[in-house]
Amino acid sequence: MIEYSILDQSVAVAGRPQAQAITETIELAEHCEKLGFKRFWVSEHHNHPSILGTAPEILMAAIAMRTNRIRIGSAGIMLPHYSPFKVAEQFRVLDALAPGRIDLGLGRAPGSDGRTAFALNPQANERPAAFPSDVRDLMAWVAGEPLVEGHPFRSVHAFPQGETVPETWMLGSSDYGAQVAAIFGLPYAFAWFFTDGKGADRAIKLYRDTYRPSERWPEPHVAICVWAMAGDDKAETERNFLPRAKCRLYRDRGMFIPLETPESVEATDLNAAEENRMQTMLRDSFVGEGPETAARIEALGKELDVDEIAIVTWAHEKSIRHRSYEILADALGVAA
Repeated sequence: MIEYSILDQSVAVAGRPQAQAITETIELAEHCEKLGFKRFWVSEHHNHPSILGTAPEILMAAIAMRTNRIRIGSAGIMLPHYSPFKVAEQFRVLDALAPGRIDLGLGRAPGSDGRTAFALNPQANERPAAFPSDVRDLMAWVAGEPLVEGHPFRSVHAFPQGETVPETWMLGSSDYGAQVAAIFGLPYAFAWFFTDGKGADRAIKLYRDTYRPSERWPEPHVAICVWAMAGDDKAETERNFLPRAKCRLYRDRGMFIPLETPESVEATDLNAAEENRMQTMLRDSFVGEGPETAARIEALGKELDVDEIAIVTWAHEKSIRHRSYEILADALGVAA
C-alpha cells in the first residue's frame, strides 16, 4: 500500500514579504499533519529568487515545535556544501527536539549555481568526489556508531545522543543517487517532478538490482516526488496552475521569478511556442479535480511499484495549497 507525504519549498510570491513563505511552510506542516500525511519534507536551494527554503535544518526545528506526529525531513541536505560532522550534530539536535520523527534526506547536487556553490564551500570542485565516504561517516555519527577503523576522527562523537536515530534517505534525479542508496542499503527518493519522470525507470531499476540489504532496510524502499494540484473545479484548478507553469517556463530561460497571480499570467504576452510549452506542462502534471488527479498519481505509483509518493504544490494563495492537500488526502485515502 502506497503511503503519501509532502515536500514544500517555501516559494516566493510576488508582492509579499519573503519571510511570509517561511511562516506559510510551517503552517502547511501543521495542516498536513492534521490531514494524516506521513512526512513533511523541506528543500534546500541557494541564491534562488523563486525558492526561499535555504536552511532546511532550521526550518525543520521550527516545524518540530509546532507538530506532534508527522515525520519531518530534509529534501535534502546538499552534503558537498558541508562538514558531515556538523550535519550529524544538527540532526542529533533535531532528533532531541522530535525523537523518532526526523528524516535526513541527502543529495549531491548543489541546489544552486556554480558561483554560489563556491560561496558555500571554497572546495566545491573537490567535495562531490568524497560524497560516498561523507555519507558513510555521516551515517555513523548520526547513529552513534564507530567510524571505520583507522579513521582520523574515530574518537569524535556527535551529540546529543539519544534512544532514537534520524532516518537517512538518499535523494536524486539520476543514476548516481540510486547507486549510493543501494550500496548503503538506504531508502531512495527520485525527484520525478524535477525531471518530468525522465530517468526514473532506469534509476529505480538500478537501485533495486544493486541493492545491498542493511539492518534497518533488508529490502529496497522507493519513493518518488510528484508535482500535483487538486481542486473542486477542473477549469479553476488548471487556471491556478498557470503561475507554476510560468515559473518553469522562465526557469528554462535561466530566469527565476516569484509566483504571480493567475490574472497576471493570463495577461502575459506569450508566443505560440511558449503557449505550447505551457500546455505541455499542464498535460504532464497532475492537475485537476480530486478523484481524477488522485487516480493518476496512484496509477504512476503502481506502475513504478513504489512504496511512497511525496507531493509538492505551488500556488499563489495559501488557501489553494491547503485545499489541494485536503482534496488529495481524501481522494488518496490518507488516514488522519
